[in-house]
Amino acid sequence: MADRRVVVVGGGVIGVCCGYFMAKAGADVVLVERDEIGGGASFGSAGTIAAGHPPLNKPGRIRRSLLELLNPKSPLYIPLRWDPGLFRWLWTFRTFCTDHHLSVSMAALAPLGRASLDLFDVLVESENLQCDYERSGYYEICRTKKGLADVTHDAALMREYGYHPHGVSGDELREIEPAILEGVVGGAYFPEAATCDPHLFVLELADRSVRHGARIETGRGVSEILSTGTTVRGVRLEDGEVLDANAVVLATGAYSGNLTRRFGLRLPVRAGKGYHRDLELEEADARLLGIACVLSETSVFCTPMDGFTRLAGTLEFSGVNHEMRPRRLEQLTTAAEKYLDGVRGAVIRSEWCGLRPCTPDGIPYVGPVPGQSGLFVATGHAMLGLTLGPVTGKLIGEYVLEGGTSLPAGALGLERVT
Repeated sequence: MADRRVVVVGGGVIGVCCGYFMAKAGADVVLVERDEIGGGASFGSAGTIAAGHPPLNKPGRIRRSLLELLNPKSPLYIPLRWDPGLFRWLWTFRTFCTDHHLSVSMAALAPLGRASLDLFDVLVESENLQCDYERSGYYEICRTKKGLADVTHDAALMREYGYHPHGVSGDELREIEPAILEGVVGGAYFPEAATCDPHLFVLELADRSVRHGARIETGRGVSEILSTGTTVRGVRLEDGEVLDANAVVLATGAYSGNLTRRFGLRLPVRAGKGYHRDLELEEADARLLGIACVLSETSVFCTPMDGFTRLAGTLEFSGVNHEMRPRRLEQLTTAAEKYLDGVRGAVIRSEWCGLRPCTPDGIPYVGPVPGQSGLFVATGHAMLGLTLGPVTGKLIGEYVLEGGTSLPAGALGLERVT
């Protein structure tokens, strides 16, 4: 594979996973990142590897969201502004919030999630990745009967696709985690899941990619994909330098559409801003939380990490920007206070926001670009970027180096972009 030179554009979890698998297979890989490795959405995600969890497109999602659409403290927030492109995207998203499409999505993503979790196990052990990886599952906890009914439904759906979640009562949850308040009525445990520090995972895997022969260049943006017409021949960097290649992989998240338009491919990927607030207790060695959990009614993930607890979540469609809205950050703490003891007295360690690339049908775009030999795309993972990172890297590696995949990935193909 030494004669196969690949440029990977994007140094987040998806790009680094793609680069790793191809470098390990013997390809000549150059990964270019306009900022720092893992500095985008991968830096501050919830750190939960939630294999098999249903995607965003669920029946009734739009109807429920419209009730609090303009509330800056709701899980989904869209600031009032004129954005015809977003309106079209949301209208298309609405058409995919059906029982039929949910079945299509689960059939496509459930086996890939299971494969990705297995790859995490292998990567962490074989490469000795120091990223606080724990294969301990997570809990979804509820304060209302409606929330509990929704979680019970999701758990039943996941069991249809080979996963094994089970219900847990409020009292059982408090025995497992004393910080859970009396107002929590129950929930579910999802054993096929794990947690890690997402930034450390990306940095560690990037380091192993270099050990396998990849070259990583940071602070270098790509301005253009070079092509002879139907065949890719490399990229032009923003400083004018040309990197020759016979394959280019675009793993540029919410920015992916900027580089594909010249080929007639308009990727309907929108930036869905997420936030995190890391909390720690003042007492030495004290932990706010000992288990990973998601607060069902507010969609906030709470993940214990090394010395702190990360509150992460929310989905904000406000364009491509990194403006941090204080009320969105406060929503994370306000939500957690209703479920967990100790949140009010915790110290804020850090705050962050990042852009998740979201597709209207809730399924990522992973595969070759039709009509352009040597061009591949890996984006649109929304809240599943960390979860599906390794399996996406494996799929792209197989597409680039072997021309096909060992896993069923047709539903992720770019043929569905119109």
